[in-house]
Amino acid sequence: MPSLSEIDQQYALHPFTHLSNHQAQGPFVIERGDGVYIWDDKGNRLLEGMSGLWCASLGFSEHRLAEAAARQFAELPYSHMFTHRSTKPAIELSQKLVELAPEGIGKCFFVNSGSEAVDTAVKMAWYYNNALGRTRKKTIIARHRAYHGVTVAAGSLTGLPYAQDGFDLPAIPVMHVETPYAYRHAHEAETDEQYATRLAESLEQQILSAGADTIAAFIAEPVMGAGGVLIPPTGYFEKVQKVLAKHDILFIADEVICGFGRTGQVWGSDTFNIKPDIMTCAKQLSAAYLPIGAVLLSDRLYDVFENYAGELGTFGTGNTYGGHPVAAAVALETLNIYENDDVYGNVRSRSAHFAERVNALQNHPMVGNARSVGLIGAVELVADKSTKTSFPAADKVAVQVMEAARRHNLILRAVPGDTVAFCPPLIINDDQIDEMFDAVNDALNEIHQRL
Repeated sequence: MPSLSEIDQQYALHPFTHLSNHQAQGPFVIERGDGVYIWDDKGNRLLEGMSGLWCASLGFSEHRLAEAAARQFAELPYSHMFTHRSTKPAIELSQKLVELAPEGIGKCFFVNSGSEAVDTAVKMAWYYNNALGRTRKKTIIARHRAYHGVTVAAGSLTGLPYAQDGFDLPAIPVMHVETPYAYRHAHEAETDEQYATRLAESLEQQILSAGADTIAAFIAEPVMGAGGVLIPPTGYFEKVQKVLAKHDILFIADEVICGFGRTGQVWGSDTFNIKPDIMTCAKQLSAAYLPIGAVLLSDRLYDVFENYAGELGTFGTGNTYGGHPVAAAVALETLNIYENDDVYGNVRSRSAHFAERVNALQNHPMVGNARSVGLIGAVELVADKSTKTSFPAADKVAVQVMEAARRHNLILRAVPGDTVAFCPPLIINDDQIDEMFDAVNDALNEIHQRL
């Protein structure tokens, strides 16, 4: 009788996986979870320091979400939202999301994932400009090292080679611009204000070179996640938004990782003073218990959509499972838990201790830069702290630390730039934060000794 691992190796094709290595080593099988912990099939308990994929905000045993799903399954397990249809959970969730959104957002459109949300946001930017007769406005500005998903449009916007190599991406008109990355790219003695100004001026020059009449939108994560947990300098987004407004370019805020408390506010846009035309969200919308995402749209854009759809006869896009009633019911209960249990307040109250433990890693001989906001952070590993010299890429030092952390019963993630990311469930407490960073220290020391 083949084992689970053998069956997996025979039949499963895993995303973001070195395929031949997988055939040699097999899967890491997770059997159950409780709170911020998971258990593998060998009985090991591990603290899930990445919330799965930046998403399991309420941990792995929130019975209220299971109960919400069960109630909705029993009442109405499926309906769609095409041609005027809807359901109570979808209607109530739409209202809740718009009420939570930044000022000016007035409509909610449901999808099933962050990638779908970004694809839809791109389509909306094109639709808006076509409605206004500006048919040359098609290019989307994204940033190097950004992660916006892996579907054809979203993968085109992602500024990481591993998501594009071999897939003929970018496949849509996209322009990648400089990343706000002070540790590597700010000039010596340059203030946040000066660095942000330089980035905004560079953005404007690229817009002028390409022609503002060809650019539909600018998309950005408030904090870059998979690209290295890159936190913008103070004033960056305010300056960027002035440039975009000057040239009539839409701002798409990709809140797939930051949304619902990760930075200490409901939205990363709240934390960084972003006033978007379009927002994407997913992941923590349902605490990852069921797939669901949404695109939130400003009233200004919706008014144009309504008129244009009247000319065309319909707003011709949608998803079979968009607004699925069970997923919507779970998402609605998730948002209620965030409010009733003051989860956002927990993030704010824990973030100082989290930052203290992240910043303390700056003293480790392998750590060149430590950074965090709310309950998301990272350390960037270097061979020489004084010169910021990186380790040889072939050594995959961040991957070594990630693997060592697992031996110390902690799940972390290696991201580009020899960076190790931390993104624990929002329900984590101070003792568990200490447990997490004690294990990080142990993992760093293990690899430092080896090197």
